[in-house]
Amino acid sequence: MNFVQPIRDKEKINQIKTELKKSGYRDYLLFVAGINTGLRISDLIKLKTKDIRNKTHIVIKEEKTEKTRRFLINNILKEYFDEYINNLPDEEYIFKSRQGGNKPLTRVQAYRIINQAVKKIGITDHIGTHTLRKTFGYHHYQTYKDVAILQDIFNHSAPSITLRYIGINDDLKDKSIQNFNL
Repeated sequence: MNFVQPIRDKEKINQIKTELKKSGYRDYLLFVAGINTGLRISDLIKLKTKDIRNKTHIVIKEEKTEKTRRFLINNILKEYFDEYINNLPDEEYIFKSRQGGNKPLTRVQAYRIINQAVKKIGITDHIGTHTLRKTFGYHHYQTYKDVAILQDIFNHSAPSITLRYIGINDDLKDKSIQNFNL
């Protein structure tokens, strides 16, 4: 089984954003929302305008855990959402399928969108929709160095699980071996 990795390089993140803007604001917003909330793609694609409009937090019942979770919409993300949903009806999916009707994007289509963008900028790591969640976790940890908060956000049972999940253990192992020589 291949495990997806976070996108560690902020310049690569910016290149992906630029690439996604070319295909449309919806695709760009999907990526930006994923890397700024840490929501699973299955929960992200089901968001409707009413879940965001005039709200400070996203409140959802997670598909995987069936637990109710609350996520802050940071100020920048709030601006992006407000711009996009300004004229949308409350019941419309934010990440609406282009196949007609009011249906959300599928996980498969979200995967295609993300993978096409990363391939165009030359990322060869194994990337998937879960990469967005892991990217959020990786950069949140690098900024705050607080595994306990991240563990709670991800609902993990132990800090070691969270560190392994976001690839910190891999980074530490690589760094320790890089210049090791007997």
